[in-house]
Amino acid sequence: MKVRDFMITKLFTVKRNTTVKELLQVLNSNRIGGVPVVDDNGHLAGIVSDGDVLRYLAPKPLGFTGLIYIIEDGEIEDIIKEKLHTSVKEIMTKRNVVSVSPDDDFEEALRLLSRHHYKKLPVVNGAGRVIGVISRGDIIDNISKKIIIS
Repeated sequence: MKVRDFMITKLFTVKRNTTVKELLQVLNSNRIGGVPVVDDNGHLAGIVSDGDVLRYLAPKPLGFTGLIYIIEDGEIEDIIKEKLHTSVKEIMTKRNVVSVSPDDDFEEALRLLSRHHYKKLPVVNGAGRVIGVISRGDIIDNISKKIIIS
């Protein structure tokens, strides 16, 4: 079996200049936990997840014990509203982004997802364009449909 047999091609992506607010709208309206970040040519530039957003929005610990948090002037809601205007490029994972090819063995995707605790992997074609994603949920769903039911 190959990655192409399990990947999702109904693809949602964002650009580097997409705001966190726009990203949240994409994630929420499509009930997904992350998306590839692409350049104007559809090439993989990074990946951003709901976890990246939470880490960015969370109050930052102050001091060695981490028991005191900095709350800037204003309420937490105001701080979050301001942070929603930040570009995705500020919070996305850009280094060491792991991807797979549609021709890679399904087992390789399984290894990568389990070894690194990734939730999803972008699927990139030979030209470097993102053409799909493969996620843990997609694999579980497809295994139950294609292998267990067979």
